[in-house]
Amino acid sequence: MSAFLPTHGFPPGHNTVTLATGNSRRATGALVDLTPIHSDLTTLYRVISEARLPDVDNGYFIHSAATAGRHVREYGPARIEGESIALVFASDGAGCLFAVGDSGQVWKSTTASWSGDFEVAAAGLQDFLEQLGRRIANQL
Repeated sequence: MSAFLPTHGFPPGHNTVTLATGNSRRATGALVDLTPIHSDLTTLYRVISEARLPDVDNGYFIHSAATAGRHVREYGPARIEGESIALVFASDGAGCLFAVGDSGQVWKSTTASWSGDFEVAAAGLQDFLEQLGRRIANQL
């Protein structure tokens, strides 16, 4: 972290990964009851509640299961051709959304919109998280 300020010209922000709690696990159960979600996302939510990484590229935010559930109730699932259901679980600092479909693929919106087009961002959730890990490593 000592190289962050000289490299980026501003001090690092408050990046956090919050471990799952009893409350967040109950929210995961409620999300599963609300809509079918990919098992990899369920597994992720059983380990972490959310991640806030504002200093990674333009920012990455893995939403809590409670937030994902609120979004499904408000906006519905992401509409992605070829996916019967796709759940928005994350966003970036530019407002683009990330959704995991029933195929397991992770999709990224091409605009900061729920109704925009989506393109494949990763082969699966593990690939998405590994890409994010490489972005973090490249910034250190």
